[in-house]
Amino acid sequence: MADEVTYEYRTVRAVRGTGGLVISKMQKDGWELVEQSQGGLRSTLEFRRAKKPVPWRLVGGVVGLMAVLVAVAGLAAAFGGEGGGTDGATTAPASIGPSPTSATQAAAAPPAPDRSGAAEVITSANSPEFAALLKADSCDDANRAFADAYRGRTIAFDGSIVHMARHRSDETRHDLLLGPGDEGPRTGLGPAFTYEDVNTLQLHLTGKDVPATVKAGDLFRFVAEVGEFRPAGCLFLLRPVSTHTR
Repeated sequence: MADEVTYEYRTVRAVRGTGGLVISKMQKDGWELVEQSQGGLRSTLEFRRAKKPVPWRLVGGVVGLMAVLVAVAGLAAAFGGEGGGTDGATTAPASIGPSPTSATQAAAAPPAPDRSGAAEVITSANSPEFAALLKADSCDDANRAFADAYRGRTIAFDGSIVHMARHRSDETRHDLLLGPGDEGPRTGLGPAFTYEDVNTLQLHLTGKDVPATVKAGDLFRFVAEVGEFRPAGCLFLLRPVSTHTR
């Protein structure tokens, strides 16, 4: 049927507390929320969007134009091979190396800054980008930009555990949602920093009065390696380096 509407579907897993932001963002892109189910750390959101009809007339016209261009190119190649050369001589490139001017400019140009750094830990005090990120929304484009620029680097920030849940029902391994500041489950700003599939030993707890276990609301100085940002659920993945009590 010419008027039949077909849909494309997408499943998004959002961190607890960010579902509304994800729904709003998806709706702006034309997606319709079909179903929502709440889990321990994440909620699963099902969306659909009407597919755009294929403009078959336009496609047919483009195919026809391409056929004409191919035919013209074939004729040009056929005529070009008949006496169109200069006694079989070929023109060699003037130069295959850099020009003296280019070489001089390259030598004079300052070297590009090394963003990998020696071993400097990124904090809000030495990085304006990180300071801004800690105050940004969890779905803001600043999350992706920071993850792309500093993946593999080490960051440190004062924060708290916003939420934690068992990883796939494992009693010893958990998924932790971290937030900047001291608000714990009431955290409202900042990236949805996430440790996935970790146990207590992998948190590398240090400091005074190191707890045997951790829970939502606990305050720490988190030192972690920057991982990927997953825009579908607004998750900013980190790998724990150390977790200092405070």
